[in-house]
Amino acid sequence: MTVKSCAAAVLAALFLLPCRIAAAAPDWSRAQTVTVKMIDDQFVPDHLQFRAGIPYRLHFVNRGKDWHEFTAPQFVHAVTIGDPQVLTPDVAVPPGETKDLYFLASHPGHFRFWCADHDWDGMVGTIAIK
Repeated sequence: MTVKSCAAAVLAALFLLPCRIAAAAPDWSRAQTVTVKMIDDQFVPDHLQFRAGIPYRLHFVNRGKDWHEFTAPQFVHAVTIGDPQVLTPDVAVPPGETKDLYFLASHPGHFRFWCADHDWDGMVGTIAIK
């Protein structure tokens, strides 16, 4: 490889790298909002459906009297999270408050979610990514 061709390869890599990064970074300001109410011992809705390649804002509203969590470890590992700090390791929402989970669904699949404290009482749901 000549110095000239090596320099051309480096320049090409430098110009292409920012394009790949920009294309991969979701525009979180355009995320589609899906609201999930956390009512004592149930999620409403409890069946969620998303499309791969679309950024989403999962907006949790706790209308119950207890703390509730959104626990979905397999789902969390299958998507790109916009703000990982919201996970501790779940999305925990105190009574009367809200929290948002921004994510990009990248691969189709089916996942379970539950409230870690109330799954025994039926506070569970499913997620489908198509």
